[in-house]
Amino acid sequence: MPLTASAMDFFQLFVPDNVLKNMVVQTNMYAKKYQERFGSDDAWIDVTLTEMKAFLGYMISTSIHHCESVLSIWSSGFYSNRSIALIMTQSRFEKILKYFHIVAFRSSQTTHGLYKIQPFLDSLQNGFDSAFRPSQTQVLHEPLIDEDPIFIATCTERELRKRKKRKFSLWVRQCSSTGFICQIYVHLKEGSGADGLDALKNKPQLHSMVAKSLCQNASGKNYIIFTGPSITSLNLFEEFEKQEIYCCGLLSARKSDCTGLPPTMLNNPETPQARGQYRIKMKGNMSLICWYNKGHFRFLTNAYSPVQQGVIIKRKSGEIPCPLAVEAFAAHLSYICKYDDKYSKYFISHKPNKTWQQVFWFAISIAINNAYILYKMSEAYPVSRYSRAQFGERLVRELLGLEDTSPSH
Repeated sequence: MPLTASAMDFFQLFVPDNVLKNMVVQTNMYAKKYQERFGSDDAWIDVTLTEMKAFLGYMISTSIHHCESVLSIWSSGFYSNRSIALIMTQSRFEKILKYFHIVAFRSSQTTHGLYKIQPFLDSLQNGFDSAFRPSQTQVLHEPLIDEDPIFIATCTERELRKRKKRKFSLWVRQCSSTGFICQIYVHLKEGSGADGLDALKNKPQLHSMVAKSLCQNASGKNYIIFTGPSITSLNLFEEFEKQEIYCCGLLSARKSDCTGLPPTMLNNPETPQARGQYRIKMKGNMSLICWYNKGHFRFLTNAYSPVQQGVIIKRKSGEIPCPLAVEAFAAHLSYICKYDDKYSKYFISHKPNKTWQQVFWFAISIAINNAYILYKMSEAYPVSRYSRAQFGERLVRELLGLEDTSPSH
């Protein structure tokens, strides 16, 4: 990217104009069909590309100012923003929001519940793959996308009851060196059956399905994947090893699929152990490590030799010896936690009731965070040195077509 690359340039690596133009076409098609069925809407005029960019800009602004309703921009309250409210009227914004679509109609062959957003997710994935090559070490996990804690603390009980519970689970494969999210997987809660979200939380085989979907493009690249207890299993790790994907995961007797693992390693020893003491069992390249540090922690890995020594550094107790696999797991997971703490607060605050729209705004939020990570790695960063909030402000202003090019503080 050139030194003069703007926030919009980085964002459009993932959401280019052809994707935005398709949103314009599909929204206008849906509006026409809707009015044919339910009666004409005299206030509606076909949306343009400029208006669609402004529409996205207004939505993205909620990720910076954390207002619960995007309509607060036009209000006279605390979250009002006159500098951007003049670009589009509130009534026009609400009309676009009413008819906004990415796929206007279901095709006869479509059976997938995400058909209204799948083309956008596929395009986003292509952008992630072509713009960034991740480091060797990556993490599979669920990012923090829960409600804004400030809103939860201040809203009434009635408002909380009105809000619908999320009907999907969002999983990602994330580069542990930069925080860049390489792949997104959305699992719908399509009922209380075997494939529902409730089953996903309880059945390791469904977590295994999630892991395979997230790593379908990772074969033969010698990646090291870190996993939590719900994904870690001997069968999955052995299957990944055949694809030259190596793993290191935390085990839990309650959450993990422990099929094929020796029961003697899953039970705590009767004799007390010192901090840093550990036991090892091996099968081929696979190692099962039971490490003690104020409790027993078990790790399954084929990415690190169990005899290689590492160390966990604690502020109060100093250095605690451990196998290298334990040190690596702790280091990479702590980075992802720091990423979540820093970037999860920049998710778009707008909370629609429709599931496909919820997924869409989460995906847009991830795309903006990824764009900022690329910006920080580029030669454009030393020139302007925008913070994440300033980058978001710049993107909003560029989407709205404002001429002011000075960074917001």
